[in-house]
Amino acid sequence: MKKISFEKTLKKIGKKIKVLGWVHSIREHKNFIFLDLRDEKDLILQIVLKKELAKRINLEDVVEIEGQVLKRPKGMVNPKIETGKIEIKAEKIRFLNYAKTLPFDLKNLKLSLPEYLNWFPIVLKNQKIKSIFKIQEKIVEGFRETSKKLGFFEFQSPIICAFSSEGGAEVFKIDYFSKEAFLAQSPQLYKQILVSSFGKVFCVTKAFRAEPSLTSRHLCEFTSLDCEIGFIETLEELLSICEKIIKGIFRKLEKEAKKELNLLKIELPKIPKRIPRIKLFEAGKIIFNQDNLEDLDPEKEEKICQYFKKKENSSFVFVTHFPIFKRPFYTLPDPNSPQFSLSFDLLFEGLEIVSGSLRIHKFEDLLESLKKRNLDPKNFQYYLLAFEYGMPPHGGFGLGLERLTKQILKLKNIREATFFVRDLKRIDLPLKENEKNN
Repeated sequence: MKKISFEKTLKKIGKKIKVLGWVHSIREHKNFIFLDLRDEKDLILQIVLKKELAKRINLEDVVEIEGQVLKRPKGMVNPKIETGKIEIKAEKIRFLNYAKTLPFDLKNLKLSLPEYLNWFPIVLKNQKIKSIFKIQEKIVEGFRETSKKLGFFEFQSPIICAFSSEGGAEVFKIDYFSKEAFLAQSPQLYKQILVSSFGKVFCVTKAFRAEPSLTSRHLCEFTSLDCEIGFIETLEELLSICEKIIKGIFRKLEKEAKKELNLLKIELPKIPKRIPRIKLFEAGKIIFNQDNLEDLDPEKEEKICQYFKKKENSSFVFVTHFPIFKRPFYTLPDPNSPQFSLSFDLLFEGLEIVSGSLRIHKFEDLLESLKKRNLDPKNFQYYLLAFEYGMPPHGGFGLGLERLTKQILKLKNIREATFFVRDLKRIDLPLKENEKNN
C-alpha cells in the first residue's frame, strides 16, 4: 500500500490508505483514542484509533497509519481544517520513532528569547514559528524571480576571502593553511568583478560581521540578497531598480504567503508608486534642525520613517548622499559635491533594510580612494584586474533578509527571524566562555 498525501485523502472516501506524520494532539475516550496527525505542510488529519492498537503514544511521535477513509458524522465536521470532512479509522499503527515528553506547551509558546533560542529545534514545530520562515522563503523567491525578470545573472559568492571587502575591524579572521584569510563581510568585490563580464548579477549569500553588539537588529552571520548593475550612471536609476525588487518581493508575499500572513495577523504595507527620497543633510535640516548630520542611528531612522509616514503615508524612504568618508572605498563621490557620496539606505518602518551606492569604476580613481583610506592596493590586486580591462559604470545594493523579515512581521528581535543564530554570545547555544563571564 502506497502512502498518500493528506490533501488526497478527501478523494479516497471508503478506501484504505496509508498516511505518515507527527502526533499533533491526543484525546482519549473510553475505547478509542482520537489523534490529530500533522504532516510537513502543517495539514491536520483526524485518526480514530482503538486503544489496544497503541498502548503508549506521545505528542510528536512519528507514526505510519493504515486505515479506511470515512466521512465524519454530521455535527462532527471541522470547517477550520482542510480535511475536516473526513477521518481515518485506523487498522494499523507503526511507530517510526518515539518522542520524549515535550518540555513545554508547543501550541501555546510562552518562552523568553534565550529559552526560545535554546529550544529552537523543538520550537520550529510550532505552526506560527514555521510560518515566519515560510514567509522568509517567499521573500527569497520574490527577490530571485524579480531579479531574473530584470535580466540578472545569478552567481554563488565565496565565503572565504583573501581581503576584507568593507574595511574596518568588523571582520572574522581565520587560519587558512597558516595564512590569514577572512569570512566575507559581503559579496561586494566579487559581484563588481562579475559586472565587468555579465553586466547585471545577483546572489543570495551569507555575510559575516564581527560586531561586538547585542542589539535587537544585529547578527554576526546573516543572509544578504545582493544586486550589482552595470551600465547605470545615475543614483536615480539605481533607486528605481531597488524599488522594482522590493515591489516584486511584496507581490510574491501577497500572492503566495496569504495563509502564513493571516495566521500571524500581518497586513502588508502598501508601497507607494514612488518611494520618497531625501538627502541625508536635508533630513538633518528638516527633521532634526541639524546642519551637519553625518550618519543615522536607530533613533534617527525611526524619526525619519515617522516623518514620511505622516507626510506621505509611506512606510519606506530612501535616504541618500551620505558623507563619502562614511562609506566604503568603492563608493562613487557626487561629482557636484565630492564630500558626499552617491549612496543610499532604504529605511522600512524605522530600520535600514537596504544599503547601496554607485561605485567607482575607473581604475585610477579606485587606486586613489584606496590610498586615501590607507588601504594597500597590493591586497586588492585580484579585484583591481577587472578595472583595468573595461569596467562599465555600475552600482548595486545589499538587502538584509532577516531585517526585512523582522520588519514585515513586526518581530521584536532579529533573532526571531533567524534560523540558526550567531551573535556575540551564541552559536546555536550560548558560548561557554560568555556563560562563565556572566
